[in-house]
Amino acid sequence: MQIESLKVFCDLTETESFTKAAQINQITQSAVSQQISSLERQFKSLLIERSKKRFRLTREGQVLYEASKQIVQTYEALHSRLQELKDIISGTVRVATIYSIGLHDLPPYIKRYLKNFPTVNVHVEYRRANQVYEDVLGNVVDLGLVAYPVRDAKLEIVPLKREPMVLICHPQHPLARAKHAKVSAVSGQKFVAFESDIPTRRAVDKVLREHGVQVVPVMEFDNVETVKRAVEIDAGVAIVPLGTVATEIQKQTLAGVTIEDADFSRPIGAIYKKNKVLSTAMKEFLAMLKEP
Repeated sequence: MQIESLKVFCDLTETESFTKAAQINQITQSAVSQQISSLERQFKSLLIERSKKRFRLTREGQVLYEASKQIVQTYEALHSRLQELKDIISGTVRVATIYSIGLHDLPPYIKRYLKNFPTVNVHVEYRRANQVYEDVLGNVVDLGLVAYPVRDAKLEIVPLKREPMVLICHPQHPLARAKHAKVSAVSGQKFVAFESDIPTRRAVDKVLREHGVQVVPVMEFDNVETVKRAVEIDAGVAIVPLGTVATEIQKQTLAGVTIEDADFSRPIGAIYKKNKVLSTAMKEFLAMLKEP
């Protein structure tokens, strides 16, 4: 029996998916099945109930999972400590991020990180917010990057920064004449919004309600790139993170207006699973994300 087999078993238990367990360990689904079968032969016990309805451990499987988790965590902590003693930083950092952070905030950090640590491989997945949480809790990724991080007993949250938000409109829109405006100026405007389950949308709606401002929703999208394209054709105005529209404002394909009497800034945070052993590479990646 090898620790790698115990890790595969833990990953399978936490993701409840042979596909995801294979992805995490960079092996085939067939190899996952073979390693589970090998463990069952070794312990002469059925570990997983073979049911098409849902993934479920047997009592023996649950006992093995709890013990295996401790063994794997101890091994990973030992490996990380030995790397620190040798001053070696290598391995893979797996990151899941929402689109706006991944496309606009993350690239310069990754570029700087890989320059400093060329032997580390950074793998980035672009996901919706709820999927980022699922991937972190399922151990599919090491770290998640989200806006408005939600507290969870199973997660650690590392605050990174507060990102300013800006009202955007077509350059010929009446609001484009001023660089600053009160939130009441948005009242009655055609509004291009994020979809209702996206945290930034919920936060924007909350601020508008608090100020008694009602808009006219005309379109909803799940990503900032499509929101920008809709505003560029003058379908309406929108409120988006400033960093996502810096290029368009500079090129004057969009106008940016600062709302001066309402706080639309959004908190950005990194999340990882509680009790997860962070490798030196992961610690350095988190430390870099905290930098300005």
